[in-house]
Amino acid sequence: MDGIDITTSPRKKVKLQHAIDGAMDETAADTHRPAVHADQTTSQLDKEVQCGITEFVRPGLPGFTGVLKKRYTDFLVNEILPSGKVVHLDDFKVPRIQKAHSSTKETVRSDAITLESTESQLPVKALPQLLAPEPVNRIKHKIVLRETDEGVEEVTRNQIYQEPPDTLQKENSRNNPESDALLDAASGQQSTGLGRESFPSTTSDWNAYAGKSARFEVGAIPDHRLPANEHKLSHEDQETLSAYFEAEIIYDIVALYNRVLHSPNKRFKEHGSVKTAVITDRATRTNVHQDLRRIFQSRLESMTDSDGAMIICAMAAKPQWGSRQPTGNGPSRKPQQNKRPQWQELGGDYLHFTLYKENKDTMEAISWLARQLKLPAKSFQFAGTKDRRGVTVQRVSVYRVLADRMIGAGRTLKQAKIGNYEYQPHELRLGDLIGNEFVITLRDCCFQVVGDYTQEERLSKSVAFIKGLGQQLRENGFINYYGLQRFGTFSTRTDSIGVKMLQGDFKGAVEAILNFSPALLETSQDPKSGFDKVAADNQARAHAIQIFNETGKSHSALESLPKKFSAESSIIRHLSGNNQYNDYQGALNTIPRNLRLMYVHAYQSLVWNVMASLRWRIHGDKVVEGDLVLISEHPDRPGASSKPVETDADGELVVQPEEEDRAINPDDLFERARALSTEEAQSGNYTVFDVVLPTPGYDILYPANDMADHYQTFMASERGGGLDPQNMRRGWKDTSLSGNYRKLLARPMSDIQSELKKYSKDDEQFVQTDLEMMSQGPKHTHSNQRHPRASDCVDKGEAAAPEANVGQKLAVILRLQLGSSQYATMALRELMGPDGLQTYKPDYGGGR
Repeated sequence: MDGIDITTSPRKKVKLQHAIDGAMDETAADTHRPAVHADQTTSQLDKEVQCGITEFVRPGLPGFTGVLKKRYTDFLVNEILPSGKVVHLDDFKVPRIQKAHSSTKETVRSDAITLESTESQLPVKALPQLLAPEPVNRIKHKIVLRETDEGVEEVTRNQIYQEPPDTLQKENSRNNPESDALLDAASGQQSTGLGRESFPSTTSDWNAYAGKSARFEVGAIPDHRLPANEHKLSHEDQETLSAYFEAEIIYDIVALYNRVLHSPNKRFKEHGSVKTAVITDRATRTNVHQDLRRIFQSRLESMTDSDGAMIICAMAAKPQWGSRQPTGNGPSRKPQQNKRPQWQELGGDYLHFTLYKENKDTMEAISWLARQLKLPAKSFQFAGTKDRRGVTVQRVSVYRVLADRMIGAGRTLKQAKIGNYEYQPHELRLGDLIGNEFVITLRDCCFQVVGDYTQEERLSKSVAFIKGLGQQLRENGFINYYGLQRFGTFSTRTDSIGVKMLQGDFKGAVEAILNFSPALLETSQDPKSGFDKVAADNQARAHAIQIFNETGKSHSALESLPKKFSAESSIIRHLSGNNQYNDYQGALNTIPRNLRLMYVHAYQSLVWNVMASLRWRIHGDKVVEGDLVLISEHPDRPGASSKPVETDADGELVVQPEEEDRAINPDDLFERARALSTEEAQSGNYTVFDVVLPTPGYDILYPANDMADHYQTFMASERGGGLDPQNMRRGWKDTSLSGNYRKLLARPMSDIQSELKKYSKDDEQFVQTDLEMMSQGPKHTHSNQRHPRASDCVDKGEAAAPEANVGQKLAVILRLQLGSSQYATMALRELMGPDGLQTYKPDYGGGR
């Protein structure tokens, strides 16, 4: 890059061996400092420089050395919700259906129908009065209306309370067997001594079934057995039915309707049916269908037989919600109107759950669940991907999937568990995550303590030293670099693939994705080389790509390729299709979108890292004219723009809903920034923690100072891909970047907690995972704290007792909380100093 020095700053090369009051003595429990191979250190530094990571906030501070992720249980990550609660896996149960509060109003349904006792009453002796069933049945099947926030809904009384039958009613039932028979007839049940396997199918059968005439005399039934609240068939409805049917038929229809109301849980065939006279006119039959549906509230169904007569019966019950499993393309369909009340009763259309995984990619776990549920992976939403080598806990949401179905899919997961189910009205969004809590174990740690001290004194000073470093990191922060994991783990970095996609070189991008190191093939063919599962997967990947390159056929290649390499498998499958061998853009388009975007976002991250290093090198922690700050964070400061008044085409004022009334606030989707004036930069109202830098895009503002020229120069260089920061729109939507803003400096959200522990066995685990705590029962569940496994720890500045078991090695346990999209490895880099953080490289000897 012309005129810009992007090599490591001289301030970065301050030697840790520099002492003030004497020689620096190494303290590692009477052992020498673990050797660090020169090539390994150089490789780590080279990777950082290549990714633009070159500066330190406080480069002259001494640090310490330690190995990160020697075991994947050494790196625990838990998301932090906006409420400040840390996400943990601590429950596998299905969520309960939300019930109404005790203050919910209830109204006993009283829509049983009789006819009016007026002069215009139909000429029949007596129309059927609805008979009350036995008290137990009445309580079991009574329908009530319940007022809720969603409106009015029907529930059965036994869902609200259980009421013992009245003693007087019991006595009357014993002493009045004739009334019992009438009650059995009205409720559709046989009297004592008769089987329940056969039921009447017509009104006349029902009459014979009860042993009485169809016209029940009201006076023959005790008053206490009659329903308390009965509505009457209106005069208009009587006239309407009289125009179609004879009085006998009307009587039978009303009786059928009352049986349905008081025995709603019975099968519709058990209520019987009513057959009318032949109606030849088709228009009349249509009117009859409509009027019956209206008068009897869609609880009766009418049909026409081959002769033209109408058969009226109870409406068949609709399938219960949840009885049919959602189909694979369910989430993409529009919500069905008749299902919304049930999802609202659960709590919402989206099932939120906690995903716990060990040494597994986020997308690998999500893709597996999607396949088990026959859903597209895009049906799942989560706030961000987590590290593979670690134990991570995060929230995930999915559209309209029942918890019990998700539990079934979760049982098939390997190295992962799901739980803490909860229904919500909205999907999981980026705003639902404010950060992550990290519990990190650094092994083989070595400290440099000045002076002649005993072993225990050195340990005590090391504890105080770690605490001091944590306080400095909390106060001074660290440069908010994108970590190395952002740029991939293979020989071809993801940002180089993104550059080719932005350049329109789709063939080059495909070839870069399918690139592999020949050394992997040589290692796999060497029987003396040991390797673990990770190395075996990488070797299988190289072998599969080699097969495809040599043969051009996908079958054998896909058989050898591990399923977790979804980008490679998508490309191979597409290019091997008919007349698609040169369709490289189409091949890229088959890659899952979140993975496809990762390549171009990696390029944006590279540009940001390089610009952040330049900004810090040139201006340091000073706020200068033209620096950018977020408008959302400084609405009350001079120069912050207010929302313009909106008017429609007619000049009328547009009233926008309040934020709490919106499903999504538009201002939350895009951050806006502005440049500081000279007066603002010198006012002292802004600090370096307010300064943001943009990632390149078409919808962002570049700094109004010399940094804008640096963006232009770097992106136009060979390393920057020869791109123009002012021209980031592309014809392909996925490569048309809008850009965003990122804070120049970051710092932990709370104080860093630390412990120093002695150990001798390399496989000793110091911190319990969520799954391990759950296995110990409810009494051992976490209270937002992690429980150490080792008892020989030195913490809170206290030295270990002389009789304690002195290990040969030291481990540091750090617990810190960082904001979303902030990298723990970059915080550790600042905390430990240059060359302090050593990334573990497995020796392919197995282990966790």
